[in-house]
Amino acid sequence: MLANTLNTNEVKDRAGAEQEFQRLSTNGRSTEFGLITELPYLPHRLKVSHQETGTGAKRRRRSVVRFDKTIVGGDGLTTEPISAYVVLDSPVGIEADSNAMKDILANLMSFCASTGATTTILFDGTGNGAVTLITGGL
Repeated sequence: MLANTLNTNEVKDRAGAEQEFQRLSTNGRSTEFGLITELPYLPHRLKVSHQETGTGAKRRRRSVVRFDKTIVGGDGLTTEPISAYVVLDSPVGIEADSNAMKDILANLMSFCASTGATTTILFDGTGNGAVTLITGGL
């Protein structure tokens, strides 16, 4: 289970600086955290949720880690949310271990947070996958 306060580098910004979040609510298999320094009209949230469907060999789990941040537009008046999330949809009814889940998450994280030329984790949005997401490129 996650700690009620994420304050030891669990979450970082694009500069690699720590951002501190505190748990706001937990309801069943979902929980929500808020940035400790967020402004009330500009919420910055972390949400984690899990849903299982099916039974036996057909049992699946859909897990989501999601960040939502409300930003102010260039006009200084309009606010809109921006979201980024990871979904892990897994056939837990037939898995013998979690290695396939670990492999596919490693694929996703390395694609988004590296250029392939180094093993350094890039938080600044310059990883190959991050660039395609930010620019809409292929």
